[in-house]
Amino acid sequence: MDKELIDPFIINALKEDVGDGDHTSLSTIPADTVGKAKLLVKDDGILAGVELALEIFHIVDPALKVNVFIEDGAAVKYKDVAFEVEGSAQSILVAERLVLNCMQRMSGIATKTRQIVDLLKDTNTKVLDTRKTTPGLRYLEKWAVKIGGGVNHRFGLYDMILIKDNHVDYAGGIRQAIESANQYLADNGKKLAIEIEVRNLEELDQVLQTGNVNRILLDNFNFAELRHAVNIVNGRFITEASGGITIENIREYAECGVDYISVGALTHSVKSLDLSLKAVK
Repeated sequence: MDKELIDPFIINALKEDVGDGDHTSLSTIPADTVGKAKLLVKDDGILAGVELALEIFHIVDPALKVNVFIEDGAAVKYKDVAFEVEGSAQSILVAERLVLNCMQRMSGIATKTRQIVDLLKDTNTKVLDTRKTTPGLRYLEKWAVKIGGGVNHRFGLYDMILIKDNHVDYAGGIRQAIESANQYLADNGKKLAIEIEVRNLEELDQVLQTGNVNRILLDNFNFAELRHAVNIVNGRFITEASGGITIENIREYAECGVDYISVGALTHSVKSLDLSLKAVK
């Protein structure tokens, strides 16, 4: 967990939710009331966000004590209790919604990722996330992908060069885009991996003739084209497939021999895992 990213996120999220005070709790619960609550699982899936929850509770109130029973990445089922938190009842209620919002989202992503990872067992293909994330939540969502067993692609625009179709078209072609990218890195003293997207076998051939990239993204290729493309590349570059890939066909895409499959749906359209924080009487 990167506290330099996480702590400001937590502080800002609490400001958004609490404002000038949790007036419901302040008006109904005596300040010295001590309570206990349990994180109750109401869905089957993969748990994610426990480590984050500990940090949220700590920032809200360092005196809160948390007893963890189930760690991040574990399979959970209906009625499991992931942890108990004990201390100021008012503090528990301040932290409650932020903990649940984050853990439900992260657990949904981890669950979907694990489902795909399991489908790819016994292949040499790994599943990648994308930048199709919720603004402000990218770190949490990509963290959840890792918890689920997936692999993070670039975090943002700054940590890799990914030349996509629009870049190629604006640059004037495959060769021009690759040569310009390499010149840019040399001129600016940067060491970044270069990936380029190709839309067909003709563009793939242009990349192979040009070289000077690290990874080739084969976008919207059908199975026959993808197998042929992987054979042509023949291990000279890392290969990645994307576009039109679903739970139903991802195994077949993997069996074409690509190194990676990127799946935007890991983060842009998952169902949150149902969790609740219930008072223990």
